[in-house]
Amino acid sequence: MSRSNQNSFSRRDFIKLGTAGGITLLLGRLPTAQALEVNSGPSTTEWIGRNGKPKFRWDAIRKVTGQKNFSFDYRSWDLPGWPKEQGYAFMLKASDAEHRFEGIDLSVLGDTLQPDTLLMQKDLASKGLEAPTSMGSGFYGKHILLPVGETAPLLGHPVAILFYKDFDRFEQAKRKLSFEKNAVKYGEFTGPKPPANYGAGRFVRIGGKSPYDPPLFAPFQNGSIKGGFHGNEVIWPPFEPDPELFIPEVIKRKRGSGFEDSLHASTLDPSIPAQAMDAAMVIADEIEKARSNPDKIVLERHGFSQSIDPCAMEPDNCTAWYDASTRSLHIITATQSPAGVASAAAAMVKDNTQAPVERIILLTGSTVGYGSKDYSVFPYYAIAACLYSAGMPVRVANNRYEQFQLGMKRHSFDMNVTITADRKTGKFDILKGLYTCNGGGRENLSVAVSHVGARGAQSIYYFPKSDLATVAMASRAVEAGSMRGFGSLQTMSITEIMVDEIANELKIDPIELRRRNALLEGVQNTQGGVQAGDPRLLEMLDLAAKHPLWSNRDKTKAEFDAANPGKRYGVGFAQVQQVYGSSGDPSILVLEFDSNGKLSMRHCAQEIGTGATTAQQVMVWQALGKAPDDVEFGVTEFPELPLKSAWADQKLQDEFSKNDPYWVPSIIPDMSSSASVYYIGFATRQAARFLLEFTLWPAARAIWSQGAGGGPISSFNVEFSDLRIGPDGLGGGGMKPIPFEVLARKAHEMGLITGVAVHTFSRWEWARAEFDIPGVGVRNLPIDALALRYGDGAPEPLKKRMTTAGYDFIKRISATYPPAKRSSAGPTTYTPAACLVELNVNTFDGRVQIMRHHSLMDPGTMIVPELVSGQLQGGTAMGIGHALMEELPLYEDGPGNGTWNFNRYTLPRAKDVAVWTQTADYLPPLSETSPPKGLAELGMIPIVAAISNAITHAIDKRFYEFPITPDKIKEALV
Repeated sequence: MSRSNQNSFSRRDFIKLGTAGGITLLLGRLPTAQALEVNSGPSTTEWIGRNGKPKFRWDAIRKVTGQKNFSFDYRSWDLPGWPKEQGYAFMLKASDAEHRFEGIDLSVLGDTLQPDTLLMQKDLASKGLEAPTSMGSGFYGKHILLPVGETAPLLGHPVAILFYKDFDRFEQAKRKLSFEKNAVKYGEFTGPKPPANYGAGRFVRIGGKSPYDPPLFAPFQNGSIKGGFHGNEVIWPPFEPDPELFIPEVIKRKRGSGFEDSLHASTLDPSIPAQAMDAAMVIADEIEKARSNPDKIVLERHGFSQSIDPCAMEPDNCTAWYDASTRSLHIITATQSPAGVASAAAAMVKDNTQAPVERIILLTGSTVGYGSKDYSVFPYYAIAACLYSAGMPVRVANNRYEQFQLGMKRHSFDMNVTITADRKTGKFDILKGLYTCNGGGRENLSVAVSHVGARGAQSIYYFPKSDLATVAMASRAVEAGSMRGFGSLQTMSITEIMVDEIANELKIDPIELRRRNALLEGVQNTQGGVQAGDPRLLEMLDLAAKHPLWSNRDKTKAEFDAANPGKRYGVGFAQVQQVYGSSGDPSILVLEFDSNGKLSMRHCAQEIGTGATTAQQVMVWQALGKAPDDVEFGVTEFPELPLKSAWADQKLQDEFSKNDPYWVPSIIPDMSSSASVYYIGFATRQAARFLLEFTLWPAARAIWSQGAGGGPISSFNVEFSDLRIGPDGLGGGGMKPIPFEVLARKAHEMGLITGVAVHTFSRWEWARAEFDIPGVGVRNLPIDALALRYGDGAPEPLKKRMTTAGYDFIKRISATYPPAKRSSAGPTTYTPAACLVELNVNTFDGRVQIMRHHSLMDPGTMIVPELVSGQLQGGTAMGIGHALMEELPLYEDGPGNGTWNFNRYTLPRAKDVAVWTQTADYLPPLSETSPPKGLAELGMIPIVAAISNAITHAIDKRFYEFPITPDKIKEALV
């Protein structure tokens, strides 16, 4: 792999994304000299030991030594090929969403601090610039800036961009306008004018005779219900003729968990929503009957989960430069979805008449966003500004006030939930819920979040019948999006508290009640799908029940309360399971080595703080006994695999998979949904295993066969399954290990496969394809695209096949993709976790002190245990903040008014999270072949409900609304 030139970008530094609207999209990595975390080029392997165990993260040295790492750290003069001077811009925003915007007043700036360029929406619209529509109309809002005469659809909506050529004037002007109420002028009162509501869906299931039998009706097998709106009232089918009725479109692939396909089915067949509504009526009737049945318990509760800020260390930022000489748009920004930024930027500028764009070149740094940088609207303000800056790069970067005002939030949820159960057996009968999430004034991923929330509401339990309705509402609140937890944090927490209350009512130990209702292997979820593998929920519940915190809780409470007047001791428990993956998960990479044993990897994974770039390399070592010497991460074009993608229903998918070896359902993944270690890493493991089986094994066999009588291997029966990787290389079966470098030299000498490019795809089931591999034969593999590179000693006919970027693209003989409707079965891949919390409540001031917490998790086979521990500890701290402290008002007194910062927003500190008394246990993998499980979102979820349940144990008051603040506790104790 070529190295970057320190003075200019080489072709390999720019990764082609394809074209959109006639614009070539390129994604680049900053050169090695810039020390960017996800750099292209050579990489030291000192971070990993000879035993394959990391000594520290691959990116650790750059981070702890303060080198440039985030895109926030970079200025135009740091970037080869960019101008050495840059300009600066900031936005004025509407802090009023009930009056018409009438313009701006910059008189406070005087004559000396007026902007060099002032942009209003009329300036942008006159040149054909509007909010991107790449994810559907309204996803990023209607306008880039608020037009004069309109009421802001959300608080904090930008109304103007002020551009300055020099930093000093920019900084002075920004300070003067930061809290200047008269800078933005308002007129007539209109009341709130948010967009139309975003979506409503309903998922109804009536199970069969047993949890294992086919359901009578389920979203996976049949379909779902698509709702409409009359104002803010949700209307379910059948729809009567009504000119005021609004039914949101079903937009395909808004990155949920397959809900689009289930809802789309209802639009194609009118009988599906009719059947689903009939099933919902059956469930409603059973709930009514249960109310009068002394053998049943019916628990109905209202819950609320608040809006919070993700508080990522790096605020949103983007620097953009339009180079008129080449008609190129250069961007460096913080994002979890590089391909999404590039395609949205192309959609935004393709028809503009201000500055014709033929190429988009995107640079990304490492980032941490907890989901808030996934499809963020922020980069498009800098892009708009740079088209008017006369060729000067424009930097737009939030300070913390601006980040609170404009940055994406976690959705608040309003929930009404009913659970029915049998009093004698404690077995659950019905889960019925209405889950309303507040998406604020831009749609973003609100529909996906609402549906994932509804699907996660079952937590770890089997319900024979379920009716889960979900609503994504529009409001004037600040935009909410893809924040960690993605809806299921909110819904599972309420379910877990209700389970404790039912246990109390039935006088059953809360863990025992969970045991009686836990999902077992092969049992269906609320969508009619079956969870992958053994859930291991009972095993985890048994461990929790035996833990001293739980088994001694009543005795310890009596002793603590007697010894601490005014304080009350409590222990709480909750267990959940969180989905990983998103029903359409691709992955792609290239792995190759030269005759000297230099191993190189180009990979689609991008670092977002979880350690994904470290884990992918460890997976390579585990298969080959060597970590890459040269790595490129965040790659989005692989010329070795000239793939194409287009949406397809079942009919089109069958046609493409049969006739077009270049077609795949999706090419590049986003870094989201806790998908990196299993779904994105699946391709890594397949590529490395391919080289192990078809390259290193034949090379090792040849070496071990050298000498008289067939060599030292001849008297043994060494098979592929006997191979083992160790500190000294590839061995096993009684044979002496061979270092990777020796095997690489032999493989090149023999002309074996020395490079492999693979693409994988899962829709809750892996795609497979048959390939006729030269020298190997026909193989059916869990990949859907393959290209090969042959060694130096390969015969000329093989070398002549390497015509696709130096690779031999192997056209698949056939491909088998999961059925299109299988996306509706999900989620089916989960990771379970439980938490025990020990706390005390001060009955005088209402404060809660977390004394200790113990977590349980089933991570599968841990690739890097330290990364798992870090995710769990960080997630637990976030969960404590959500449960007890963090909260943002939604409307005029909330962050949209521009006055919020950490002086008003409470985050947990080390003293609040029992940092020195936290413990954790991990279930060992079921076998050495158990795969790793995604878990980045999971760590924060169970502790939220566990804290509420512990407070109930302490003071005998139950809380369903978060956060549980001292004021709420004092009010409950009155």
